[in-house]
Amino acid sequence: MASNIFLFWGSGSPPCWKPLIVLEEKGLTYGQKLISFSEKEHKGEDVMKLNPRGQVPTFRDGDTIVNESGAICDYLEYKYKDQGCCLMPEDPEVRGKVLQRVHETQNLNKALIEGVVYYQFRTKEDAIDEKYLNSKKKEATEELLRWEGYLEKEGPESYIVGKDFSMADVFVFPILAFGVRGKLDLAPFPNLDSYYKRLVERPSIKATWPPHWKESEGKDFFKGV
Repeated sequence: MASNIFLFWGSGSPPCWKPLIVLEEKGLTYGQKLISFSEKEHKGEDVMKLNPRGQVPTFRDGDTIVNESGAICDYLEYKYKDQGCCLMPEDPEVRGKVLQRVHETQNLNKALIEGVVYYQFRTKEDAIDEKYLNSKKKEATEELLRWEGYLEKEGPESYIVGKDFSMADVFVFPILAFGVRGKLDLAPFPNLDSYYKRLVERPSIKATWPPHWKESEGKDFFKGV
């Protein structure tokens, strides 16, 4: 039964957001606990007994424990494929394209979050190497242009792959939203801008919007992108 599902997650974390979106898209009933990173609750006993790495998302469905965000999403789609939204198309060609985009999000994450946001977040302001940072912002722009091109090829009002919401969107949107939270201006990327604005209104996105994002603004990490 779906009522046996439980998820430990952190607000604003793209890896945590992905399984939350899938749970909502599938229309599943699930228990959850929002943990505090600042209080190191991800290292608490209730998480550590399920995930010795002390990381979230940490997920349980009955006796089944899955702790990597992508694996959780795949598990939910496989076990509950006949419920809610189909996130992995049956057509092999379309599925291959969805899988391609899913795995490509590693590049988007690396360019936007690891390259631009985490560098500034983890470096004291007076120690930031502006030349290095500008090179990372250039890489972020190039990666965004690549995804802008993907959407342009798909056509107006499309998702990442075709006219149907899929696992590719589950993986892309939280990263893109994390960028927008960091003052990323999508105006120079009209297809991404339109895509973002449409998905913000999707019920599964609205239902799982990071709580602390509703209460505060992000920092300006993307000036010049």
